[in-house]
Amino acid sequence: MAKKLLITGFDPFGGESINPSWEAVKMLPDVIGGYELTKMQIPTVFGKAAETVMNTAEKLCPNVIICVGQAGGRSAVTPEVIGINLRDARIPDNEGNKPVNVPVIPDGDAAYFSTIPVRKMTDEINAVGIPAALSYSAGAFVCNDVLYTLLHKYSKTDTLVGFIHVPFLPEQAKNNEFSLPLMQIRDALCAAVKALD
Repeated sequence: MAKKLLITGFDPFGGESINPSWEAVKMLPDVIGGYELTKMQIPTVFGKAAETVMNTAEKLCPNVIICVGQAGGRSAVTPEVIGINLRDARIPDNEGNKPVNVPVIPDGDAAYFSTIPVRKMTDEINAVGIPAALSYSAGAFVCNDVLYTLLHKYSKTDTLVGFIHVPFLPEQAKNNEFSLPLMQIRDALCAAVKALD
């Protein structure tokens, strides 16, 4: 029986009209390896993004949850190693929230490690010729908020949780910033999912 993967991407934020995370996620096949994919767009809003994922996960009971987000300026696809208990926004989210030095979950652990095989994923993405590297900071914006909240909720359960940041698309890149074509971002995510098998 196929296992279930819930994979999410974000809506555009920070003045962008497109978000490569959702554009790539929605192009993924419905089945990769031994996994059936449920794809979902989530809002770039503190708290609400994680809530949206958890509401769907409660009905779906996925074996794995992978959230994908945009990290403009990064020069590789970067699986995140750790989520931290901190909201510290440089820009407002899509509902105008701009928390500074606030915990994601009061009394929560300082940090949780991702439970997906991040090193194997990084190797698999590099193996298909797309630059990938481990990241040890998912920032303190909504991406980290989602990662930390889900790792907290699914701590000590069988549900694996992780986060992958992807670079800008060429149409978003300014001043020679690194970017990857959409098909390459999609292929990188396919390679990452295959690493779950």
